[in-house]
Formats: sequence, structure tokens, C-alpha cells
Amino acid sequence: MTMAHRSAATFTRTRSIVPTPHRVFHSVGGQAEHLSALFESQIEQKKRDGSYRIFNNINRLASSFPQAHTGDVNETITVWCSNDYLGIGSHPQVLATMHRTLDRYGAGAGGTRNISGHNKHAVELEKTLAHLHSKEAALLFTSCFVANDATLTILGSKLPGCTIFSDSANHASMIEGIRHSRASKVIFKHNDLVDLEAKLSSVPIEAPKIIAFESVYSMSGSIGPIREIRDLARKYNAITFLDEVHAVGMYGPTGAGVAEHLDWDAHVDIITGTLGKAFGCSGGYIAGRATLVDMIRSYAPGFIFTTSLPPAVMAGANEAVKLLQSDSQRRDLQHKHTQAVKDGLIEKGLPVMANPSHIVPVLVGDARDAKKASDILLSNFGIYIQPINYPTVPLGQERLRITPTPGHTKELQEELVFALDYVWEQLGLKRAQEWELEGLDWATMHKPGEDAALWGTRSLEI
Repeated sequence: MTMAHRSAATFTRTRSIVPTPHRVFHSVGGQAEHLSALFESQIEQKKRDGSYRIFNNINRLASSFPQAHTGDVNETITVWCSNDYLGIGSHPQVLATMHRTLDRYGAGAGGTRNISGHNKHAVELEKTLAHLHSKEAALLFTSCFVANDATLTILGSKLPGCTIFSDSANHASMIEGIRHSRASKVIFKHNDLVDLEAKLSSVPIEAPKIIAFESVYSMSGSIGPIREIRDLARKYNAITFLDEVHAVGMYGPTGAGVAEHLDWDAHVDIITGTLGKAFGCSGGYIAGRATLVDMIRSYAPGFIFTTSLPPAVMAGANEAVKLLQSDSQRRDLQHKHTQAVKDGLIEKGLPVMANPSHIVPVLVGDARDAKKASDILLSNFGIYIQPINYPTVPLGQERLRITPTPGHTKELQEELVFALDYVWEQLGLKRAQEWELEGLDWATMHKPGEDAALWGTRSLEI
């Protein structure tokens, strides 16, 4: 028998003793049934408390965004909760760039950046993003969740004795990164500079520290005190890690975010952002010193072992970033529409949670009621607003989160205000005055007036 034949025979015999999936299932049948019952009980618990997530079949229409259709292509609705804040995802130049790239370079990247996914599209986009944020370098990830998780994991694990100070309202991606880093963690009250300084001062000045926070907090619309946090970071020898996910494209002369709007972007050590919201495409990134970016590139599993973004996506994102760098008209119109919606809802006495950003959160206070409100809006008015429940927001602070875009005309705004007023009346939901009578500072959910002060003389007046 030849070596090839012996190898084939050995392989065949080896395969014959490997249990089939059917056999494996039955060998642990009792345990499988127990686990299935456990899974069902966990799902039922979420259904009972109203936090079970139901995904609506919503298909955005490139030719008429913010219009979309449901699972029925003939049922047209208006989307009021998209994170494509500027509608740039359907911009003709972005689409044309993506079509050209797709036709020439194909659908996928072909592998990780290390193996076969590194190409001119990645190089050009990272150069554009570094320039956008006035940083030496940038690094692309498949999402900003991965970017935040990977970067904080590596930083916290590579800095000996590091302590990470995290705003209590930080996104789950940062929370996961801090947890994975196994560094010491200190949580400070949302936007509370006194609390942050007290906690910074409790750690030796020479010990490595990272302050992780956001510029625009997506569920409340509150703004992080970037300048003041950077001052504390200098005083206590800390690195600043700023998530600008909901701000890039939206603020600043070139759309670099709130840090640029405040003329403070050069003083932030690490900025993270997304290409999947105001830039209308997909992916995430970090920007900072070249050495820091290179260390993350070299050590982060979330970057090293993940297939690269497709060429067409990177090319489209690059086009979108450049478009918004030179054109502020969409930003200006979005801010104008946001203010009009806020004014209309407040006039009806609806509990709009006050903030100076482009987010319009309307407090409901109960998960089941939030779902009912969302369902009525969709079925009766063709308006899609997904309810926001725990754990995305605290229990008792469930809400509808509205995000106007340049495409939400005055007519659509008036329809929205009428529909929400109707829903509040039909469901008997609390209005602003009722929340106030109960002693809840519903308008801010944090220290009154703090956001307006943060903007200083550069207020956007929204």
C-alpha cells in the first residue's frame, strides 16, 4: 500500500469513529433539553418585563429617504429614528463611488488586513480620517463597537497599573473594553466634573490613567464637557479617550465632531468615531498618535483577526467624509429641523428631555407603554420610531428617540407632532407638567443647565 493509500485509509478509519452531530445531541439529550428550557425562561422573563426586542422589517429607500417600506413593498412609511442623521447614505456621489468600486474590485475584501484585505481604499480612508481629526494616524475597524472594545482592552492591559475612569452613561462598547482590559475601573457620575476630580485625586499622580467619555450621549443627547475633562486629565496625568460616534459629521466646521466645534480636537489624545451614522456607510475607527495607533494595530485581536471592510464601503465612506468636510449645508438644515421638532413637541406639552444636540428623546417611563406608542405610530400614521428600553436606558426612563434629518420637511414635522400628541392622549401618558409635579427633573435627567454652559460662545442654538 502506498503512503497516499495508507493516509486515506487512516483518515477514513478516523472519521468513522467521530460521532455525528445527531449522536452528539442524543448523548447529552437531557442536558440539551435542560438548556432549552433555561433559554426559554430567560426569553420569557424579558417578555414579562417588556424589554424583549422585536425587530421591525424596515427597508430604507435610497431614492426617497427618510421614506422606507416595511416587509410589504407597497407599504411606505417615514423613518424618524435613523442614525443616518444627514441622509448621506443615499447621496448620489457616495453611491456612484461605491458602484464604480464594486464593479472594479468586487464585493468583499478577501481577508484580514494582514492577509489580503489591505488595499488603497483602507490607506486612503485612514489618511482622510487622520486629517479630519488633526491626528497623526487613524485605524479602521469593522464597527466602532469593535474599535472601542479593542482599543480600551489593549490600552488598559498594556499600561502597568492602569486605572480607567468611565462616565456612568458610557456606551456598552466602552464598558466591554474596560472589562476586557482587566484594568482597575472607576465610574464617575455622568458629566460630573467634581466627582471625576475627587476620584482622579485618589489615584497616585504617577499611575497611568485613562478618562473614557463621549461627546454626544446618544440616548439623552447630553454633551460631554470636553475642555474641562482635558484640563483634569493634564492636572492628574491622564489620557483622554473621546467617543465622537454620534458627533462626527454633525458638528464642527469640517464635521469632525464636538471637539472640533469647541476648537479642542487637537488636545484630545484618542478620538473614536463611526462611518455608520452621519457618514451613512459602515465601519469604525480610532485616531491619535502614530505610535499609539500602531500599537493597537499590532496587538488588538478585534483588528488583526477580522476580515477587512469591503472596498466599496471604504470608498463610499471616504467620499462621504470628504463631502461633509466641505459642505455644512446638511448639518445646518438638520439642526434647523431638530429645533423645529423640539419646539413643536414642547408646545404640545410632551416631555422632551432637554439637550443642545440633534437627539430628541421623549420620555415615556415604561417599556410596555413605549412599545405601544411605537406600534400605534407605525400602524396608524406610518411613522417608525423604535422604543428605547432597558438596558440601553435605565428602568423607568424608557423613551422614544427621534432623530430628524434634512429630509424631514415641515409637512413631515407637523405630521409627527400631531401623531405623538394623539398617542400620548390615547395611552394616557404623562406630559411634561405631570412629570414635574411628581418631582422628577424630566427635562434633563442631570444637572439643570449644564449642557448650555458647555457650549459657551459656540452654542449651536438647538
